[in-house]
Amino acid sequence: MVEVWWSLLGAAIPAVIAGQAFRMKKRHAEEQRLNSARGREKSSDDIFVCERVCTSKRMLKKVGSFSKDPIPDTCVTVCGVSELDACADACARTVCVNQHQVPNWNDVCLRRCQSECLKLSDSRSS
Repeated sequence: MVEVWWSLLGAAIPAVIAGQAFRMKKRHAEEQRLNSARGREKSSDDIFVCERVCTSKRMLKKVGSFSKDPIPDTCVTVCGVSELDACADACARTVCVNQHQVPNWNDVCLRRCQSECLKLSDSRSS
C-alpha cells in the first residue's frame, strides 16, 4: 500500500512543478510585452499613438466579469505618448469605466483590457 502512495506522489510532484513553470513563463512573457510597449514611446516622427477600444463581445469575454456593467458596442479612440498609455486610457473610458467595490478587480480589468488592446495593436502593425 505504501508503494502505491509513493508512485502517486512521484507522479504528482513533476506535474505540480511543470504547472508552476508554465505559469511563471506566461507571467514573464506578459511582463516583457508590457515593457516593450512601454518602450515604444513617441519619436520625432510620431507625436501621438492612437488606439481604439470597443466594448465588443470579444473584448468583454477576454476581460471577463471584471468589467462592471459595461455599455455594449461602444468605442473610443484615445491618443497618448505610447501604445500602453493610449490603451490604458481607452480601457478606463470604455470597458473598465464603472468601479467595483473590490479595488483589485479594477486593476485586473485594466490589465486584461490593456493586454487585449496591445495584442490587437501588435496584430495590426505586423
